[in-house]
Amino acid sequence: MDGDGIDDRMTIGAAAERLGVATSLLRYYEQRGLIQAERTAGGQRRFARDVLRRVSFIRAAQQVGLPLAEIEQRLATLPPERAPTVEEWEALAAAWQPRLDDQIRTLIGIRDGLARCIGCGCLSLDACHVFNPADRAAGDGPGAVYLTRDAP
Repeated sequence: MDGDGIDDRMTIGAAAERLGVATSLLRYYEQRGLIQAERTAGGQRRFARDVLRRVSFIRAAQQVGLPLAEIEQRLATLPPERAPTVEEWEALAAAWQPRLDDQIRTLIGIRDGLARCIGCGCLSLDACHVFNPADRAAGDGPGAVYLTRDAP
């Protein structure tokens, strides 16, 4: 309860509704140790309000393609018993900054590469920058290297 006598803990249903997720997702995140809940005498879950921030962070990180295992590792650096401070959130976000910058560059390369491929109308393998005779791209590494870097 807060200083005004108001219970600041949420039921799993209230937390799920506020977050726009299924209650099963909150149970899964709790099972993985990503969030914590207290239990009432009757065994019902009660979530502190900071769970809203944690779950929102998890969902945002997943939306940009970060795997849950990596999110789990980062969240383990935050204190589980209280809401993280601004400084703690900033440190966590800063640790991902270089990776996200690389991911943005890759996405831009794919976007621009696809636009060139679909929209160029060249219909000529001789002029196509993604044409790969004799697998020359193999020396540049695995995957769609022509689409994930700047055009030659």
